[in-house]
Amino acid sequence: MLTLKHVSKTFHPGTVNEKRALQDLSLKLDDGEFVTIIGSNGAGKSTMFNAICGTFLIDSGAIFLDGKNITAMPEYKRSSSIGRVFQDPMKGTAPNMTIEENLALAHAKGSRGPLAFAINKKESAYLRDCLAEFGMGLEDRMKTKVGLLSGGQRQVVTLLMCTIVPPKLLLLDEHTAALDPATAQKVMEITNLLVERHHLTTMMITHNMSAALTTGTRTIMMDDGQILFDMSGKEREDMTLDELLKMYSAKKNQTFDTDRMLMTE
Repeated sequence: MLTLKHVSKTFHPGTVNEKRALQDLSLKLDDGEFVTIIGSNGAGKSTMFNAICGTFLIDSGAIFLDGKNITAMPEYKRSSSIGRVFQDPMKGTAPNMTIEENLALAHAKGSRGPLAFAINKKESAYLRDCLAEFGMGLEDRMKTKVGLLSGGQRQVVTLLMCTIVPPKLLLLDEHTAALDPATAQKVMEITNLLVERHHLTTMMITHNMSAALTTGTRTIMMDDGQILFDMSGKEREDMTLDELLKMYSAKKNQTFDTDRMLMTE
């Protein structure tokens, strides 16, 4: 489904600000895999997502999605196949448009022109039903501008926008990090529901190491633009937090720095 082959990216090469963000990174995801990604700040997690989305062109290597080479494909073309939810709830929606209007635009993706904006009663009822099952009361606020919603409510709208037309790949970029614990749990429940329902190939960046070991089917740890280790199956099931930290220290040959890796609970 997704293949990264020897991907490298250096920002500001040849200057004092040179940063090797991705270093010969290779990764393969099968259809329907749900991979959680952990690593210290600056490890290259979001940079990898940006490379996949086409935010910038990589220096070397290749990226394939569903068997198609997208390495040189512009970001706007990739967006029809890749859904992304950011940490910042302000991203991913049009705040001055209503919930209904935002969802209708996402629902129209790929089936109508970008300016086709008429919302008929049947579509309106469908969008309302989609929201109703989440139990957040958003179906009764369809005419409310998204900018007036709470962070958790906006993330739920963004999640539905990203999946109402199921993408080939869903990227979750710390999408619960800015939410309070109760709201974050609710958003994760909805996330798991949508991923399972649509059998979505998913990658989720998180600083919550406990969640990384219990969510999805596979966990990778990144550092300095590389993958330190990649675990799934019984190895992942049996892994404890203490063992995970020891693995990190052994791979890096240094004492684990809790200031660089955030939450463990």
